[in-house]
Amino acid sequence: MHEIDLLAIDLDGTLIGPDERVSDANIAAVQRARDAGIIVLVCTGRGLREARKALDAIGQLDPVMVAGGSIVADPTTGKTLHRFTMDAEVVHDAIEIFHDAQSAALVMKDPSEIGYDYLMVHSRENHPLHAITDWWIDEHQLEIRSVPQLCEDEHPQHTVRVGMCAEGSISGPVASKIQQHLGERVSMYDFPAVMPGDHGGEIVHILELFAKNVNKWTAISWYLARHRIDPSRVAAIGDQVNEVPMIEGAKVGIAMGNAIDAVKAHSEYVTESNANDGVAKAIDRLLAGDF
Repeated sequence: MHEIDLLAIDLDGTLIGPDERVSDANIAAVQRARDAGIIVLVCTGRGLREARKALDAIGQLDPVMVAGGSIVADPTTGKTLHRFTMDAEVVHDAIEIFHDAQSAALVMKDPSEIGYDYLMVHSRENHPLHAITDWWIDEHQLEIRSVPQLCEDEHPQHTVRVGMCAEGSISGPVASKIQQHLGERVSMYDFPAVMPGDHGGEIVHILELFAKNVNKWTAISWYLARHRIDPSRVAAIGDQVNEVPMIEGAKVGIAMGNAIDAVKAHSEYVTESNANDGVAKAIDRLLAGDF
């Protein structure tokens, strides 16, 4: 008999397979969890529109923690239930560092409030977005506004995340500079981006900044408090560095077989990889009381 009331599941590298699909086995297992009375929350670094195909695949009706936990959204209406916004001065300072690295900044907004997904701040020198970012925007038909300077941002109060995309050899030094200048004021993650199957060459990274102490577990905790769910009855499944807080926070932390070492180190259990329906296998073990 399971002792879990809520299951938090990441998307990329977890629920979504290497073929960019949610497998039939994972879809069926998510429904088995719901039928057993478990609330399933999707917790992803993607924005709501970027996650739509996966959410539709599993028929998600419960809230989703998108944008790395900075927004809790209703997938049925698209409305934001809660958001954790960034300080305007921190956003400005981060963008200056990105521009010094000759990269445009991608500022994520609360789209339910302002009607578009990202503000691109490209600087007076017109620094470009990385080609992988351009691909991602086209792939998900995202709406972007472009300005040279942050002072032209008409909605600073709706910023939840600021980031850049670059090869790891570039993002690493930028992350070090962010840590040096803004370390106490932000939450930061640097991890490999989702890339098209025909991409060659150096791995491209996403460098993301949030308000201090904002992560996927922050959003889950907001939901738990509102619904009076004990954190000791929560399980979480993930694979990447931005899942570590929710893996640590949950009573039952489950790492994917393809997870990075940091996630496995903080998990009680390891399931199979996202290429082998690891989520479905973890859910069945939860339902059986094995985890």
